[in-house]
Amino acid sequence: MRIVYMGSPRFAAHVLESLVGQHEIAAVFTRSDKVSSRGSKPVPTPVRQVADAHHIPVHTPHSLKDDEVYELLASYKPEVIVVAAYSKLLPKRILDLPTYGCLNVHASLLPRWRGAAPVQRGILAQDQHAGVCIMRMEESLDTGDYCVCRETEIGEKTAIALTDELADLGGAALLHALPLLPTGQLTWTSQDDSQAVYAPKIEKGELFIGPEMSAVTVRLHVQASTPAHPAKCVIASRSVTVLDARLVQDPELIAELHLLHPGRVMLFRKRLFAACADGYVEVLAVRPDGKKSMDAKAFAAGIQNIKSGLITWEALS
Repeated sequence: MRIVYMGSPRFAAHVLESLVGQHEIAAVFTRSDKVSSRGSKPVPTPVRQVADAHHIPVHTPHSLKDDEVYELLASYKPEVIVVAAYSKLLPKRILDLPTYGCLNVHASLLPRWRGAAPVQRGILAQDQHAGVCIMRMEESLDTGDYCVCRETEIGEKTAIALTDELADLGGAALLHALPLLPTGQLTWTSQDDSQAVYAPKIEKGELFIGPEMSAVTVRLHVQASTPAHPAKCVIASRSVTVLDARLVQDPELIAELHLLHPGRVMLFRKRLFAACADGYVEVLAVRPDGKKSMDAKAFAAGIQNIKSGLITWEALS
C-alpha cells in the first residue's frame, strides 16, 4: 500500500523499519530536528534517521492545520496514513484524505491508557500486561475502533526495553492489518469508554526518587524512567540518576539490613542498598551527573565510609 507515515521517537522508528520494503512509504512527517542543550548540531528524530537512510522524503511541519500542509499530503495520494507517537492530532480533513483512512499504532491495550505515556503509566500502575493496538483514528484522542492487538507481560522490563518490544509487536500487527484493510476482512472493536484510563505525559521531575517513598514506589520509578525522565536523587551529596534497582524481598537479607534506617545507603556484601520508608532497594547501576554510567559497586568505591550505614541519600531539592 502507498503510505504516508507520521511519527518521531524511537518507538515510531522501529515501526517504520518494519514497513520499509513491505509497503511503499511515500513520505514521512516528523518533529523538527532538536537542538541539544550543549549547542551542537541539531539532532534528527529517530524516525527521520530511518527515513533518510532509506531516501524517503521527510517533512517537519509545525502544524497540520495549514492549507499548504494539507495540499502537500494530498499530493502524495496516500492510500493510508500511519501514525505512531506523532504527538499531533490530525484535523478531520486529513483523517478523511487517505483512501482507507488513518491508522494509529498505539502502545496500550485500549481503552486502557489513552494518551501520551501509556508504557510508563502502565508500569507505575503495576499492570501485569502491556500491549499495542492498531486503531482507526478519529478526531478525539485515542477513541477509535481497533482491529489487531498484541500483548506481553511487563514483569521487570524497563520502560525502554518494553517500548522497544511493543514497537516490534506493533510493527508485526500493522503488517498483518494493512493487506486486509482494503478487503473489509478486519474485525473492528469499539472501545468501551467507561473502561477508558488516561495516560498523561510524564512531567519534569515526576520520576525523581527519595527515601520518603515506599521501596516499591522507588523501584517502579526507576523501572519507568527514561533519559528524558530520569529517576534522580542525591547519594552522599552527589546528584545521580539511578538506572537500575530492584526490590529487596529476601527475608534473611532484610533482617540483616534492619539497622539501615530510611534515608541511609550502605555497601553490604559488595552490593549497594538504600533504605526507603518501608523497606529496601538494591541499587544496581547509576550515572552521576556529568559522568558515564557505572555499576553500583564502582560508584560506591568513591564514597568514604560507605560501609558504615551512615551515608545518606535524599530527594533532589
